[in-house]
Amino acid sequence: MPQQGGAGRDIAPAKGKLGVMLVGLGAVSTTFIAGVENVRRGTALPIGSLTQMGTIRLGKRTDHRAPKIKEFLPLADLKDLAFMAWDPIPDDAYTAARKAGVLEPHHLEPIADFLKGITPLPAAFDRNYVKRLNGTHVKNAPTKRELAEEVRQDIRDFKQLVMIWAASTEVFLTPGPAHQSLAAFERAMECNDPAIAPSMLYAYAALMENVPFANGAPNLTVDIPALERLAEERRLPIGGKDFKTGQTMMKTVLAPAFKARMLGLAGWYSTNILGNRDGEVLDDPESFKTKEESKLGVLEYILQPDQYPELYGNVFHKVRINYYPPRGDNKEGWDNIDIFGWLGYPMQIKVDFLCRDSILAAPIVLDLALYFDLAQRARLSGIQEWLSFYFKSPQTAPGLYPEHDLFIQQTKLKNTLRWLKGEEQITHLGIEYYEKA
Repeated sequence: MPQQGGAGRDIAPAKGKLGVMLVGLGAVSTTFIAGVENVRRGTALPIGSLTQMGTIRLGKRTDHRAPKIKEFLPLADLKDLAFMAWDPIPDDAYTAARKAGVLEPHHLEPIADFLKGITPLPAAFDRNYVKRLNGTHVKNAPTKRELAEEVRQDIRDFKQLVMIWAASTEVFLTPGPAHQSLAAFERAMECNDPAIAPSMLYAYAALMENVPFANGAPNLTVDIPALERLAEERRLPIGGKDFKTGQTMMKTVLAPAFKARMLGLAGWYSTNILGNRDGEVLDDPESFKTKEESKLGVLEYILQPDQYPELYGNVFHKVRINYYPPRGDNKEGWDNIDIFGWLGYPMQIKVDFLCRDSILAAPIVLDLALYFDLAQRARLSGIQEWLSFYFKSPQTAPGLYPEHDLFIQQTKLKNTLRWLKGEEQITHLGIEYYEKA
C-alpha cells in the first residue's frame, strides 16, 4: 500500500545569496556559470536541469497534481546564486570559457563582463595527483594542514554556501590508516602524508566551515571514514562521486532494461575519445585508473551476477578512454554490447553517443548545488544517497551497495522530495483496483 504522507520536514527558508564554491574553473564550471547567467537573462533555457524543468507527481493520477519541482520545494532561486572558484590556472571565467571551447560566442559575449568578474583564487594544487597539468596559480604552505587552513580562510569570506569539486581526476588512491579517523587525518596533513590528496583538503575545509560538499570526480575524497564521520558530527550533507553524464548514463539506462527482460549479457566494450582538459588528465595511467574504477562498477551492481549467474556470471567488461585533442569537449562514447536471448541466441547492440561532456555536466552542477543547500536547510546530514541519480559511483552508508539503476535512483530522489514536504510516496501499486476487489 502507498505510504501515507505526514507533517513533512521543517525546512529553513532560502534567504539571501547562495554561494556556489567550485573547485576548478575549467570547462564544466564555466559552462555551468555562463549557462546560469544566460538563463537569468532570459536568453536560454535550463535544459537538463531537473530542479528547473522537472515536475513531480503528487497523490493519485486522478488528482492531476504535478507542480514544477522548483515551485514545490523552497529551493534557492537562480537570481540568488553567486559564484567563486579555485583553479591552478589564473584565467578568469571568460578566458577559461573561451579556451574550453564549449559555448559559442552568442552565449559568451553578451555576458563577458560578468564572466570576467569571476577570477579564481589560488588552488591547493599538487602536480603529483594530476600529472598532466602544470599549475602556476597555487597556494604555497609548508604543510597540507596549513593549505587546508588557507582554504578555510577563503571560505570564511562567504556566508550561505555549498562546495562542489568540478576539477580534474586525481591519481588512484585506496583508503588507508590516514583516512580512518579525524585525528589520524589531521596528523597526516601535518606530516604531508601522500595519502592526503588536494581534494580531501577542500572537503575537510568545507566541513570544518559548515559547508556541504559534493564530489563530481571519481577521486577518493569525502568517501573516507574520517570525513564521513565529520559530516555526521557537524550535521552536514556530503555526497558523490563522479558526475554521471554520457556513456555511463547510457549504461544505467540500458543495463536495467536487459535485466528487466532477463536478457543475458556476454560482453560490453566501451571506448571514449575526448580532447578537453579532462581528456588530457585522463591520458595519465594513474588518473585513468581512478576513472576506470568508477565506470567499471556500474554493471556489476545493476546486473547482480551472484543472483543471475546464467545471465551475467561471465560478463567481459572493458572501458577505454583516449585523449584526442581535435575533438575538444565534444566527447564520443562508443559501445559494443553482446547480449543473448531465448535459447542462448546471440544479438548485438551498438551505441555511438556523440555527446558534449560539459553540456551534460553543467545542469548536474546546478541541481547538486540547489539540492545540497536544501538538504542542509532540512537538516539532512551525512551521505545524501537520494542524490545517487547524479553520480557514476554513488556514495553509500557503510555496508550498503550503491544503487546504479537510473530509474530506481529517480524514484528514490522524487520520493525523498515528497517525504520532505509530507506528501505520499509513489509506489505505482494501483491500490484502487485491489480495494474494489
